[in-house]
Amino acid sequence: MKLSLGSALVGLAVAQASTVKYSAVTGYFLQDEDSTDASTFDYTAENFGLINRTYPADKHNKKHLTQWERFYHQVSRFNEESPKHVEYKVLFLGRHGEGWHNAAETYYGTPAWNCYWAELDGNSTATWADASLTENGISQALTANAFWQKEINEQRIHTPDHYYVSPLTRTLQTANLTFTGLDLPKGSAIFKPTIKELFREGISIHTCDHRRSRSYIHEMFPSWPIEKGFSEEDELWNGVLAETSGAQDIRSATALGQVFFGSSSKKESFVSITSHSGEISSILRVLGHRTFKLNTGAVIPVLVRAEKTDKKATATSVPWTAEPHCTEPPVSSVSACVCPSSAAPVTTPLATGF
Repeated sequence: MKLSLGSALVGLAVAQASTVKYSAVTGYFLQDEDSTDASTFDYTAENFGLINRTYPADKHNKKHLTQWERFYHQVSRFNEESPKHVEYKVLFLGRHGEGWHNAAETYYGTPAWNCYWAELDGNSTATWADASLTENGISQALTANAFWQKEINEQRIHTPDHYYVSPLTRTLQTANLTFTGLDLPKGSAIFKPTIKELFREGISIHTCDHRRSRSYIHEMFPSWPIEKGFSEEDELWNGVLAETSGAQDIRSATALGQVFFGSSSKKESFVSITSHSGEISSILRVLGHRTFKLNTGAVIPVLVRAEKTDKKATATSVPWTAEPHCTEPPVSSVSACVCPSSAAPVTTPLATGF
């Protein structure tokens, strides 16, 4: 069932069509290749997936550089030799560690989770509205921290020039645990991520997609900048309408447009984005990258070419959808959700959130 958006959602679903053409530059990472199985890929065992190969820029480099140093010089060379309307960036796309919503979905099973339990704030043992990390999720983020330090020490990797993070609690916690305390190379950008609304998870009727207030977020990490225009309360989630993949891709393209072509952009080519499985999938679609579903806590870099086009921006509207759900726990089903006969599906919120 398709519905028009409420006024609070219009600004997100009606956006200016991107005047930037994005493309994933393949041949540099294992995750670019169709033969790489995303379900078993371990970024910590594969040097972030960076392929051991030579580059055209190698002839301009000193000897005894690591693979990551040589790759950084190649990206710099791309930017030096490209026209003003083209630039290259390496996006480190990191999925948050396991949250309580992930654990709850595993416990209840996906069909029952989607049509009933996910619309609640939690149960008697756990809260999953704007979920926090589980102990396992904390461990996954600390694994990322240790691996970044290993890459700094052994590969002399160029650490991110800019950091961005989704405003949901699990991503804020993940970014903090991943990057705080690293012994960064001299001259590196300090870790002070920009909290960015448009890098949040795909917005469904699940309460785990309902972010907390700006005040709450600022209190958690008072030194982290929050982007201009960030509303006090979540104006995008209402527990009734769900973002379609088309609407989310517009959102992702808009967010990427705010990352590329800034001041000194070509010299600041490494960017970290701590986000979510669904949002990273959307970003990859916008980039034209192959589908690559990240496990919780995983990180993949992607080399991106962005080109400003001459076309005029046009307003694009993509409707959201209403998602019916049960009002009582569903009948057990392996492949689909079946509501009890006395509890017909509804499209009104079961929980009000925060």
